[in-house]
Amino acid sequence: MICSTNNPAIKRYNYRAAVVMTLYVVFLLLAVWVFKLHPPTGVAAYALAVLPSLPIVGMLVVAGLYLAEEKDEFIRNTQVQAMLGGIGGTLAVTSVWGFLENFVHVPHMDLYLVFPLFWVFVGVSMFVVKLRYR
Repeated sequence: MICSTNNPAIKRYNYRAAVVMTLYVVFLLLAVWVFKLHPPTGVAAYALAVLPSLPIVGMLVVAGLYLAEEKDEFIRNTQVQAMLGGIGGTLAVTSVWGFLENFVHVPHMDLYLVFPLFWVFVGVSMFVVKLRYR
């Protein structure tokens, strides 16, 4: 999204995204620390392993809230186009990589990398969308 603006929807998005990503860092560090020093077992291990993914789900909610709250149709449309580009790029890369893993045995792609890959493609797509509307 956009970093600096007077747009209230973007300000709320930036605040929510900062909170969610802070929780992500805290939960990830906690999970790594606990698994390294005192590995849990059973249900506790599953719960702790899932903990860092909760802010990722939260980030999807934050993005959805932003799109619902954005009053400017042009800005909302460019964001949607960028997210569609992000989805398309992510689906293309993960599909191609999956076939490469199956047939030519390239290294396995860990699934936790899909979400950051999506946001990289959103950023690239946003750049392309903005170029189109110059």
